[in-house]
Amino acid sequence: MNYMEELGAKAKTASRAIAGAGTAEKDAALTAVSDALKANIDRIIEANTRDMEAAAANGMSAAMQDRLKLDEKRINAIAAAVLKVRALPDPIGEEIAGWLRPNGLRIRQVRVPMGVIGIIFESRPNVTVDAAVLCLKAGNAVILRGGKEAIHSNTCLVQIMQEALESAGFPRETVQLVEKTDRETAADMMRLNGYLDVLIPRGGAGLIQAVVKQATVPVIETGAGNCHVFVDASAKLDMAVEIADNAKTQRPSVCNAIETLLVHKEIADSFLPAVKARFDQHNVIIHGDETVQRVLGACVIPVTEEDYYKEYGDYEIAIRVVDSVETAVSHILQYSTHHSESIVTESMENAEYFQTHLDSAAVYVNASTRFTDGEEFGFGAEIGISTQKLHARGPMGLLALTTMQYRVTGTGQIR
Repeated sequence: MNYMEELGAKAKTASRAIAGAGTAEKDAALTAVSDALKANIDRIIEANTRDMEAAAANGMSAAMQDRLKLDEKRINAIAAAVLKVRALPDPIGEEIAGWLRPNGLRIRQVRVPMGVIGIIFESRPNVTVDAAVLCLKAGNAVILRGGKEAIHSNTCLVQIMQEALESAGFPRETVQLVEKTDRETAADMMRLNGYLDVLIPRGGAGLIQAVVKQATVPVIETGAGNCHVFVDASAKLDMAVEIADNAKTQRPSVCNAIETLLVHKEIADSFLPAVKARFDQHNVIIHGDETVQRVLGACVIPVTEEDYYKEYGDYEIAIRVVDSVETAVSHILQYSTHHSESIVTESMENAEYFQTHLDSAAVYVNASTRFTDGEEFGFGAEIGISTQKLHARGPMGLLALTTMQYRVTGTGQIR
C-alpha cells in the first residue's frame, strides 16, 4: 500500500463516521474549526510567512503572491466563512422526490454524501478551509492536495482543523492533507480508485487539463477562466467602464476575472480611452487589434490569436473591436473556457441573444463576472466553479458535494 492508498484507506473509514453524523454534530465541529482558526492566527501567519518568503525568492508574480498571502483580516474572514457554511441548511437526508408504485412499493429519492472527495488545488490556502468545511457539512471525508508553494500554510491549517475535529468527536482523518508535493504522489491520487469517489481540480488550465487527462477516478472539471465582457453599442459608457475595470482589476488572479474585452465598433472611439484611463491606474498591459491600436496608440501590443486563448491571471488583457453582438458571441464560443461572460447593454434584444446563444456556466447582463462565486450566489463557501455540464455546473456549493440514493420500502413484493 503506497502513501496515497494509506490516506485513502483512512479517509474511507472516516467517511463512514461523518456520513452518519447529524446536523447538530456537524455544526458543532464547524464551530470548533472556526474558533480554532481565530485562536491560532499567529501560528497560521508564521507558517504562511515561510511560504511567502519562498515565493518571493522563487520570483512568484505579485498577483500570485496575493493569492498566497494570509494576514489577520483574511484569516478572520476564512473563520467567518466557516460559520456561514454552518448556517446553511444540511442537505443530507433531504427527500428530493417520492412516489408510490401500483404494486405498493414506496420509492423515495434521498440526498446522501458522496463519500471521499479529493481536491487538487494551487496556491490559495483559503481553499484548504473552504473545501474541508463544505465537505464536512455535506457528510464527506476529504483529501486535500495543495501546491508546494503553500505547503507550510496548508499543513498548519489542516493540523488546526484536525485538532478541532477531534475535540468535536470526529476522526482526524475526516480532513487530510497530502504532505508530499511530488508529481508521483499527484499521479497516485488521480488513480486512487476504490478510495476516492470524485476528484476535483481547482486552479489554472494546466492543472485542470492534467487531471482530466490522467485521472482514472471520476473528475469534476473546474475553474479555467478565460472570461469576457462585451460592451454593446447601446451600453451606458460609465457603467461599462466600471464593470470592465472591476472584472479585470479587482482581483486579476482569480478565475472569474476577465481576460478579453470585446467592444462594439460604434462606441470604440469614446469607450476605449475611458476604459484605458481606468486600466492605467493598475498599469494594465493591453493587447489590441488594429482598431484598438489606432484609438489608443503605441502603448497597445498587437494582439495575436494566441492572446485570445490566454488566461493571463494578471494585470493584462486582450481587447477586440467587433461589429455586432453576433460577432461577440462567435468570438466567445471560439475562445472561452465556458466559465463566465457578461454583456453591457441597454438592448433587451441583444441581452437575450447573448444569454441564449452562449453555453458558459454563468452569463451576465450589466454586471461584473466577478460575482461567479459560491458566497456571492448564496451558497456559502464554494468548492470550485464547474465548467462542465454533468452533475454540477457553475459555483459548487453543498448540493454539488452530494449524490442521491433510492430508498424503497415494500410489504413483501417480489417480481
